[in-house]
Amino acid sequence: MLVLVGKGHNGGDALIAAQAILEQNPQASADVLFVFGEHVLRPLAQRAWQELLQAAPQRVVARRLDLVAASVSEKNPAHVAANVSEWGSACDVCLDGVFGFQFRPPLDERAGAVLRWANALPVRLRAAVDLPSGLDAADAFRADFTYATGVMKTPALACPNAGRLRYLDLGFFGVERVVPNALDYVLTCEVLSPLSAFRAPLSDKRAYGHLFVLGGSRNYPGAVLMTVLAALRSGVGLVTAFVPESLAPAFAARAPEAMWIGWPETAEGGLALAGHYLMRERLGRATALTIGPGLGREPETLALVRDIVANAPVSVVLDADALQSDIVRAGSAPRVLTPHAGEFARIAGGASLREFCGATGATVVLKGPVTRIGAAETVYHSCFGGPVLARGGQRRFAGRPDRRPAGASWCRGGTASRSARKRKRFRYAPGRRARCGLARPRRRCARAVARPGRRADHAGARLSFGGAAGNRIKGLAELPPFDSGCSALVAQPANGRPLKRARG
Repeated sequence: MLVLVGKGHNGGDALIAAQAILEQNPQASADVLFVFGEHVLRPLAQRAWQELLQAAPQRVVARRLDLVAASVSEKNPAHVAANVSEWGSACDVCLDGVFGFQFRPPLDERAGAVLRWANALPVRLRAAVDLPSGLDAADAFRADFTYATGVMKTPALACPNAGRLRYLDLGFFGVERVVPNALDYVLTCEVLSPLSAFRAPLSDKRAYGHLFVLGGSRNYPGAVLMTVLAALRSGVGLVTAFVPESLAPAFAARAPEAMWIGWPETAEGGLALAGHYLMRERLGRATALTIGPGLGREPETLALVRDIVANAPVSVVLDADALQSDIVRAGSAPRVLTPHAGEFARIAGGASLREFCGATGATVVLKGPVTRIGAAETVYHSCFGGPVLARGGQRRFAGRPDRRPAGASWCRGGTASRSARKRKRFRYAPGRRARCGLARPRRRCARAVARPGRRADHAGARLSFGGAAGNRIKGLAELPPFDSGCSALVAQPANGRPLKRARG
């Protein structure tokens, strides 16, 4: 492991992280490179360095750049990289603790040369503390993961060199003591707490709501089926799906738990206006509507959806081709919109997320590398998941649903509140646990936080959303060597356990 250390607390956090990794991996060793020299360390960073030496004296080697580069002219810092390349190339992990929140550009030449050299090393993982050193400068540290400690730093949200963001709660303080009227938050594992309670023993399927799903077409048959499968996993009591009549028999064989209603089709295989009565005569039974997956853009179908949304008496979740400018503004029912960047540009007309939410009254789940949930003036940032989810339908299927949890929460007696959409984004992410990382509490240290246990059993397959039960998940999971577990501004720390790599 190569640890790049600056002068201050950011470097101290990297040293504490290195100590935690060495304690959990007895065969590991660390090369510590003091970019500005050991003698300039601030008191807390110096203390972290001494504790690291005491914890693993035989496995830690100090690489003082001022000594390595003693024979190199300070006016030619590019030679610094050549002096340390021999031992640096043997490292598997690189921790960046050179610059933190106090960094102001530009990068000085010496630090830039070291970061450029570190970027070129054949390491398996590059991790930054709080922010990648240099931010978006040409020679900045290019992190695979950036672990925000205590509070998410705003520059990290838009920094291309930050890689995957993970928030690590250190339990320092309540958010009210940081920013009294904050408009931006990071999601916490606590958003799942309402789902962890036992169901009432004297209840039946009608107590957990009835979700209507409208979508599908001859050209896009799969999306609505995945939505229904995800809804069935969510715990909603009843699911009724309205799909083109040619698709209903095959879908009923695939998911007999749902009630499938065959809808008259247009010539091109979409939903025809002639079938409106099917929805109208049943709508009184619905607790929530999900509209859009696989819908297509035929004018007749969009006119049908516009009329349904305008007269909907219950909460509506709109996705995919239902995300049209006139449809999302129709009617007055509470609604959740789940656009990606292109769909949001189509419906927002150049407005920002806050402006659009304020103008329409909708809750918007704007999907992306860091998904943002907008509700009025407040925006929640979700750092879960990763590019393994960047596949069509991935968030709808196999327990990683897209729009379903919001609709299902309404169905199960929830309200049109922000908490339903926040739980939705939390459940996008595959289960993960630190394998060689920061799972033990340390002061100021970026450490893993265990997720609350949340299991769902369906058709004999066990799906876990994390926690003490072990974070097992069916399907492909992205497994960084260490990660936060959950995102939060404030959450109580908890110890995690190693995750075995998922099969599937």
